Amino acid sequence: MPKTRIESPDDALKALLRRTGIKVTPIRLEVLGYLLNTGQPVSHADVQSALPLLDRVTIYRTLASFVESGIAHQVQGLDGMWHFCAHDPDSSGCPGNHPHFLCTSCGKMICLLDQRMPRVSVTEGNVVEGKQFVAYGLCQECAAKKGV
Repeated sequence: MPKTRIESPDDALKALLRRTGIKVTPIRLEVLGYLLNTGQPVSHADVQSALPLLDRVTIYRTLASFVESGIAHQVQGLDGMWHFCAHDPDSSGCPGNHPHFLCTSCGKMICLLDQRMPRVSVTEGNVVEGKQFVAYGLCQECAAKKGV
């Protein structure tokens, strides 16, 4: 009986990197796996904390390459810190172009996938290159802890 090859999670990550033109390396696999498993936008500091053996500059460059290739989007928090969320560009997952919610107590950021970004009209001659919308307050967990 012929053996059926079962795709491992690493195989899926490698295929995603290759499909978007990014060279497969162990570090890129580790960072992409972390982002996809987290399932919500995380900061560079969060990635560095979760993967402490990786160099901070390498993490930054890896995240930037993911954004450039379209397998991640970034949104800026209230403190100016960027948060990154990975997604398969060919799936209906987290494609960007949606608002986010930021908990001002614990720092957790959530993609609001069921909502669209508002349309923005600018005067003639101006070109919009990006937009972001971040609502902020207390997440369910922090609101419950504070009795709100």
